[in-house]
Amino acid sequence: MSEHSRHQIIKRLQAELPRGAPFDLAMLKTFGVSSKLAARYAESGWLVRLGHGVYAYPNDNFDASGALQLLQKRVAGLHVGGKSALALQGVRHNLAPKETLVLWGDARFALPAWFTTRFPSRYVNARLFEWPDDVLASKTLHTPPGQPAGLRVAVSERAVLELLYDTGTRESLEESRNLFDGLRSPRKDMLGRLLACCTSVKTVRLFLTWARETGVIDVDELLEQYPVRSGSAKRWMSRLDDGTLLSLNPHG
Repeated sequence: MSEHSRHQIIKRLQAELPRGAPFDLAMLKTFGVSSKLAARYAESGWLVRLGHGVYAYPNDNFDASGALQLLQKRVAGLHVGGKSALALQGVRHNLAPKETLVLWGDARFALPAWFTTRFPSRYVNARLFEWPDDVLASKTLHTPPGQPAGLRVAVSERAVLELLYDTGTRESLEESRNLFDGLRSPRKDMLGRLLACCTSVKTVRLFLTWARETGVIDVDELLEQYPVRSGSAKRWMSRLDDGTLLSLNPHG
């Protein structure tokens, strides 16, 4: 390929591929850029190589949402979850300036270094729900108002259960309770359907316990209408990482 042809391709790339997000070889190939040509552009300073098969424009200060949309194409079910999802929907408690970004996904995956060095984050791959169908799984992911189109974020009802799953291990009991107290008008039907397919007894019982204490939802009515998975009739007990003994009744 001549130098002129390479220059024409990079000009088209810069004109048509928007800034604000990294891009991979699959995207570059749609513009006629092979892996060898991408490497050549990186050597010449037209592009910056972030990691294996991932590039960006020089001095393009892309944010986490732009990078996440690239990762979403690579990892099944990848979404902003737990505490981070609640924060994007207005449920906050003393949010740190560089709060660790909590991501969930359906497959085992190691977040790439180019992402974690820019955006402190952690990834959770746990089968928290046994989905009855694909509809409920997709309905519990959305793009909150004010966020870039296409960014997948857990709805607040799913996010709070993801938070409770992490409670006692990655999230403190106190922090989780403070965030739980910030819930406003959760949808009973959505919660009932999620609790009916939630695989974590601790998560279900902790939700029911705190829901009773805060009155955020009518727990008895919820239990009458949905087959909530709360385990056996025995009390669930476990000592958390900080030494606290957590004791939960079947129905809160």
